[in-house]
Amino acid sequence: MGFLARVYVTLKPTVNDPQGVTIKGALHSLGFAEVDSVRAGKYMELRLDAKNKKAAEKQVNEMCDKLLANPIIEEYRFEIAAAD
Repeated sequence: MGFLARVYVTLKPTVNDPQGVTIKGALHSLGFAEVDSVRAGKYMELRLDAKNKKAAEKQVNEMCDKLLANPIIEEYRFEIAAAD
């Protein structure tokens, strides 16, 4: 069965985010002074085959732990849906 995983990886709240600071500064210079803070991250879509949704969740969790996210400075979340 085919599944689509949407993976979101972000820096942990205690980790400085220089890219987010740069984006915030650029938004302010464009007139968006109401932006209080920005946290940058990564978004990935993975298509995979698995027996069922639970098996797909297990696979994606392992992928995130082993490669897609750095557990020391990043956290992740994902959504799994049946692929079209």
